[in-house]
Amino acid sequence: MVTGLELAVLAVALVLLLGAARILQAVRPLIVNAVIGLLVFLAASWFGIGVEINWLTLAVVAIGGLPGAILVVLLSVFGVAFTPEFIAPLV
Repeated sequence: MVTGLELAVLAVALVLLLGAARILQAVRPLIVNAVIGLLVFLAASWFGIGVEINWLTLAVVAIGGLPGAILVVLLSVFGVAFTPEFIAPLV
């Protein structure tokens, strides 16, 4: 026999599942852009261009996509922003 409490729990679980699916559907393009940006940063590192990867660079790339990643790499090349910190070796 199904009780009212079980039906309420099932309804709440269904609402939460639909809400999570909607959130994932909205966030998916940002995740795809961030992964593409990280691949661009990896390719840049193969060519000897260092880019500091932090929350700001990931936000720029997630919102801007491939053009955002290229912008971050260019700013790093020209030393304007997103350059990795140089740590001098201890002598």
